[in-house]
Amino acid sequence: MAPDGFGGTLTAVEAAAAITRGWVAAAPWDQLDLAPLSDGGPGFVDVLGASLPQARQVTLTVEDPLARPVTASFLLDGTTAYVESAQACGLHLLRPEERDPLATTTYGVGQLIWAALEAGARRIVVGLGGSATNDGGAGLLAALGVSRHAPDGTRLAPGGGALRDVSSLAGRPDPRLAEIELVAATDVDAPLLGPYGASEVFGPQKGASRADVALLDGALTRWAAALEQHQGVAVRDLPGAGAAGGLGAALFALGAVREPGIALVQRLVGLAGRIARAELVVTGEGTFDGPSLRGKVVSGVAASAAAEGLPCLVLAGQVAVGRREAAAAGVEAAYAIADAVGLSAALARPAEELEALAVRVAQEWSRRP
Repeated sequence: MAPDGFGGTLTAVEAAAAITRGWVAAAPWDQLDLAPLSDGGPGFVDVLGASLPQARQVTLTVEDPLARPVTASFLLDGTTAYVESAQACGLHLLRPEERDPLATTTYGVGQLIWAALEAGARRIVVGLGGSATNDGGAGLLAALGVSRHAPDGTRLAPGGGALRDVSSLAGRPDPRLAEIELVAATDVDAPLLGPYGASEVFGPQKGASRADVALLDGALTRWAAALEQHQGVAVRDLPGAGAAGGLGAALFALGAVREPGIALVQRLVGLAGRIARAELVVTGEGTFDGPSLRGKVVSGVAASAAAEGLPCLVLAGQVAVGRREAAAAGVEAAYAIADAVGLSAALARPAEELEALAVRVAQEWSRRP
């Protein structure tokens, strides 16, 4: 049982528990192995915390996407810190009417990284995904010592919209960053700009209108040029630069290396060995759609199951992937809560309806010994 979280309604841990309850009710003879996962987005710290019992959780107050105080945590495992960007800039931190990628900021993520440096981290892994932001990581850099300015020298306001006026950057990042290993654990391989970039693909779900998307893509184009001039790193076309509204680009400019978040988490939780001992693999997420097949939890789990010749099932709130496309990714079958009870019920009773879906799927797939 290796699901991701369900889009702000269930964490990965809660989803795994709901699927398990339903499966046990229908097939109590099956032996189940719970392996909740994250691709670097929401739940990254919780999932790793369950698999790294020796790690210490460090909690502090940082700024949320609208610069309000919010409590966030990172894990410190020896000298490695695991930071979940969504805890500071996640979409789940905002009410629907507050979503505005022209104004939201990643400043709080920079505060988390700074706190990890203060705690003595020599390696910092930043999980990216589920953000409410589209500021290219400008806020993160501001928290670490780099400010952005208009042609007249005016310091720009927070948010992705202000970057349309960016001309230059000032200041240098915290010097300790040059002495550590920085890893960007991305949930997608999207570039920063263009039709497959941060603004076009993910901007609308963060509250951007079509006009906003065009503005934000242009703003990030100016931001990439200023970032390259200041840091000496060309980031615009790097895979993963568009992750978390361009937060990946800022991390790459700081010297980060990229690792797919799902691959990193799978390794830390020992998923390959656990799948090798299984007969059936079940994963899931809120919406199983096109982006699910590009670096998300479902695609990573399905690929691991396929490598062992095992069937992989997807349980989701909604399914928007055709059978042929799913099969090509290693998914044997996909089931949607919304198909059975409707979207409103799926959102209103996510745990109960996921449990009920698991009962039906177990009845189809499990065989009494």
